[in-house]
Amino acid sequence: MSAFAPVLVYVLILIGFVITNMVLTHVLGPRKKTATKQMAYESGMDPVGDARQPFDVKFYLVAILFLVFDVELLFLYPWATCAYVDVGEGGLPLELRNTMFGIMIIFMATLAIAYAYAWRKGVFKWR
Repeated sequence: MSAFAPVLVYVLILIGFVITNMVLTHVLGPRKKTATKQMAYESGMDPVGDARQPFDVKFYLVAILFLVFDVELLFLYPWATCAYVDVGEGGLPLELRNTMFGIMIIFMATLAIAYAYAWRKGVFKWR
């Protein structure tokens, strides 16, 4: 427990600063309610029309592709940092290096196929 005491003190000080900042901002901050400030803000433009209008599917496809390639990095960074480092320094054992390399090649090939499929379907063309 004594090893984590400085971290706990640091977290408590951070929480104290955040709460103090929020309270002081709320109490001392300027308040002018104007019609412009009360109006909804939508991506830098004034909102026009119904908020429940349907969106094009391409917006969702781009978001899903972003998540797919973002999750790819979650797998690649740890593998790249420990793949060929000695076991004593936190690397993979020698027996698993070739297996892990093959798994990562299959993973990258799957992502390349997904990327080619999305490109062929025209997901990356902005109209």
